[in-house]
Amino acid sequence: MGESILVTGGAGFIGRHVARALLARGDRVRVLDSLIAQVHPTRTRPDELDPDAELLIGDIRDETMVGRALEGVDSVIHLAAEVGVGQSMYAVDRYTSVNDHGTAVLFQRLIDRPVRRVVVASSMSIYGEGLYRTADGTPMEDVVRGTRNPDGSWDPLDCDGRPLIPVPTPESKRPALRSVYAIGKYVQERLTLTLTAQYGMEGAALRLWNVYGPGQALSNPYTGVLAIFASRIANGQRPMIFEDGQQRRDFVHVGDVARAVLLALDELAANGEVFNIGSGEDRTVEEVARLQAASMGRPDLTPEITGQARAGDIRHNIPDLGKARAVLNYEPRQDFAEGLAELAEWVARQEAQDRVAEARGELEARGLVA
Repeated sequence: MGESILVTGGAGFIGRHVARALLARGDRVRVLDSLIAQVHPTRTRPDELDPDAELLIGDIRDETMVGRALEGVDSVIHLAAEVGVGQSMYAVDRYTSVNDHGTAVLFQRLIDRPVRRVVVASSMSIYGEGLYRTADGTPMEDVVRGTRNPDGSWDPLDCDGRPLIPVPTPESKRPALRSVYAIGKYVQERLTLTLTAQYGMEGAALRLWNVYGPGQALSNPYTGVLAIFASRIANGQRPMIFEDGQQRRDFVHVGDVARAVLLALDELAANGEVFNIGSGEDRTVEEVARLQAASMGRPDLTPEITGQARAGDIRHNIPDLGKARAVLNYEPRQDFAEGLAELAEWVARQEAQDRVAEARGELEARGLVA
């Protein structure tokens, strides 16, 4: 007989996949989700949420509702969060309230009603810029860049003006919190690891890279970049990319993320640890946009390169998965081309509102794009 698991934010993109994976192995799943309109426009139970998952509609900041959600629960997967680097830089009170205070409310109730383990979703954004090395091989951990270099290039430079080379970022890299979203994610993971240890529970944090797959909120312009690109392409618009499109990212399929969550929930040695979760393959954002347009049958929709910088964005960040492989036995399985094809097939059955111009306008009006 499996455990009873509470998944906060479980009606969202990642949460629905996690709930399905838990149910498939015999766990009982309760979901607490506020169904915010930005992610759930109809404010009703998503069709993609497994019917065997119990859904409580409520806010993670509501102490009474959180207490109710924890009744009879053995472990917690904490996914509830406002998500979006750009939006976090102007919706400061909202992001801080949900991500920081919401996690505090959860643990306030967990003090009186402890569980076996809490797994929290953190983010690669806490690193800021990833790890780099110089042309002669010297590691550079605390890289901070401005916007564009005097010669028009975007990559961070060493003291001799040579571009730094991005290398995989390990969990040991010091955080460099460059957005309100990153600050909140770091608070979530620190609260989880600190309070689980203090009150006789177990805790683990997963620093997720760019998650993609079927089920993302296509009309939310602050969601994952592949969903944003998909929405643009589905509406006959070119994908819009900040800077020059050569920034490198790792895109990890939601199915791999769901498996990683279950591994972190089960593995004894994961207690008290943080883990990078990605695909182990990095690509430029421009390359990804072209591949996605082709997968959706619109190779003519070439990327629109804005040449603008967005506040809070970083240049390169790719994950070192060595710790997740060694401790969790995590191994990404999803082929990227197959994942894009799966996403394209799903998008073709959806209605997507392209709200990217609206989101860009919000950022520009506040001086967050230059």
